[in-house]
Amino acid sequence: MSLLARLPSWLRRAAPLLSAEQQARLLALPAPAAPSDQSLRRQRWVVVDTETTGLNLSRDCLLSIGAVVIEDGAIDLGAGFERTLQYSSNKTAPSVLIHGLSPSALAAGSEPKEALLEFLEFVGDSPLLAFHAWFDQHMLGKALKENLGYKSAHRWLDVADIAPMLFPDQVGRLAGLDNWVEHFALHVEERHHASADALVTAELCMILFSHARRQSIDSPVLLEDRLNQWRRHQQAPSV
Repeated sequence: MSLLARLPSWLRRAAPLLSAEQQARLLALPAPAAPSDQSLRRQRWVVVDTETTGLNLSRDCLLSIGAVVIEDGAIDLGAGFERTLQYSSNKTAPSVLIHGLSPSALAAGSEPKEALLEFLEFVGDSPLLAFHAWFDQHMLGKALKENLGYKSAHRWLDVADIAPMLFPDQVGRLAGLDNWVEHFALHVEERHHASADALVTAELCMILFSHARRQSIDSPVLLEDRLNQWRRHQQAPSV
């Protein structure tokens, strides 16, 4: 008897039921690319933001995804992604003031499997950027597993770490996305809206990439290496 069969029924999670067409689309997805030594300008990046029912990693769930592309050293305004996932529960009502998604908007959203498949196809093999990426990565990963049985291996870089690494004088003073947006006088159409937040994060990334090149960090692999070094330094005990 398999280990899964020995588990009590309440601990077993059934595999998501996918159509043959959905399974074929999953199989056709490209493998995520390894960090590249090409110029930061040449790399295709996908900048992501999500809206969720709350901030509890285990209890809350994904409601919407916004993403924009940085490619050839510019934000591609014609290549954006936005999906609200269909969600019929009225449990989201208390969090409407945060994410701005009404119950009617959620009820009219995209079927989650289709929305998530379309997101994966939009991302392709590109690395992902997000502000506080650990949160978006976790919430998207949970939704992908629950709806598609899929575990993403895409690389994520956290803009909330890249910014203070490149601007060490601002460490401790500028912490949130709003702080950096105000510092660089960026314009935000609407905060706590996935697409608008992804766009302003991409604008911040353009400033950061320009500053990185001035510090001789001009490839994704160099950026990731320097970021890992910076994190180790931040975590090292002070003497």
